[in-house]
Amino acid sequence: MRRTARLLTGTALAVAAAGLGTAAAHADAAHLAPARVGSLQVYPSTALPGSQVTVNTAACGEKGAAIGDAGTVGAGTFALAPTTHEGEAIGRFQVPAGAQPGTYEIVARCAEGEKQVTGDLMVTMAGAHGQVQPHGSVKTGVGGALGPGPLQTTAGVAALAVAAAGGTWLLHRRARGDGI
Repeated sequence: MRRTARLLTGTALAVAAAGLGTAAAHADAAHLAPARVGSLQVYPSTALPGSQVTVNTAACGEKGAAIGDAGTVGAGTFALAPTTHEGEAIGRFQVPAGAQPGTYEIVARCAEGEKQVTGDLMVTMAGAHGQVQPHGSVKTGVGGALGPGPLQTTAGVAALAVAAAGGTWLLHRRARGDGI
């Protein structure tokens, strides 16, 4: 009986620890700041063909300009001009109307020095020409391994941990002969 209780408790604690670690990783990823010195920030990071995209970087210094290259998506080169906003250089380009869905690397080279920074732009077709990309989950009644989100995962793991602790307590009382 004690061996079963220990096995159940150990399994429940392992599941709880794994679930809480996963939920924490999801929460950390959701709260990461998109801006880091030395990177090229792309806004919006997901765009439709024909839309305007803004890029900025603080990698070129307070008064540094840069030349941007969006040739991978077919937009060519563009200038990044220095601004007073946190010493960033900012530039814009337009995603060509014929751009295909995918992820494209956007590059900026500082005008002075050899520094180069990159950022990613994802082109999607959602909303264009009446097409809608699928999103969400399939409602099969089976459910996912981690649930729909970190909050529900954390709640499920907490419920599992409470159930395991309660079951262990009951088994311990029964083994002592205290009754249930």
